[in-house]
Amino acid sequence: MIANPYEAANRGAWREEQIANYLPLVKRIAGRLAISLPQHVDEDDLIGYGVFGLMDALERFDAGRGVKFETYATLRIRGAMIDGLRTMDWVPHSARQKIKRVQEAFSEIEAQQGRPARNEEVAVFLQMELRDLEAVIHQGQILNLTSLDEMAAGEDGEFHSSPKTQLKDPQAQEAYQEVELKEQKKIMADAVEKLPEKEKLVVALYYQEDLTLKEIAVIMKLSESRISQLHSQAILRLRGRLSRQKKNLF
Repeated sequence: MIANPYEAANRGAWREEQIANYLPLVKRIAGRLAISLPQHVDEDDLIGYGVFGLMDALERFDAGRGVKFETYATLRIRGAMIDGLRTMDWVPHSARQKIKRVQEAFSEIEAQQGRPARNEEVAVFLQMELRDLEAVIHQGQILNLTSLDEMAAGEDGEFHSSPKTQLKDPQAQEAYQEVELKEQKKIMADAVEKLPEKEKLVVALYYQEDLTLKEIAVIMKLSESRISQLHSQAILRLRGRLSRQKKNLF
């Protein structure tokens, strides 16, 4: 727990002071998370969920673990926002199946053509109206609440133990993980490089430059909804390519 500069009687005031200090962090996380959300989701709701996550972080933080508070709080804040969104905007199983079909269609067409698939081609491939395809992509935004470096997580969003984590030799484990990480980065870099230019730029600005949805929209001179759509399409392509790569490996 963070060292308390006040007596226990003043804990409430101390907590309010800390919330005020870290509110910009909450707003920043909300601004970045907005890129994966439908337009009807209010950013103020995200901030509200995030404040609860911040309060939880203030209570649970243990400086003895050698992790910076900002790092720990970011995970708690983002997790609280996502939990809140899942209860507010649940996506039915049938919609998830459609999103998966679209993802696989992007991957299959691109594997055949050797270039990024156009939405029109995917619509024809799936025998869908273009507007219906775009509606599925839009609906998939709520499922894209993940950064690229979290794509290896399970369906529940948690990282799970694998055989390599069971290795007894910590040095061997570290070496193995370093090789695997380099390979994963190479696969990801190759997949990103094959994205259409606008989608590639959105990915670069969001994941490398850490910009928010609003900031990216200003730079690219596009609407926030268009940036969000480009992000969703990029994630669908990347998930499809990584899934195909995994099947090829095994």
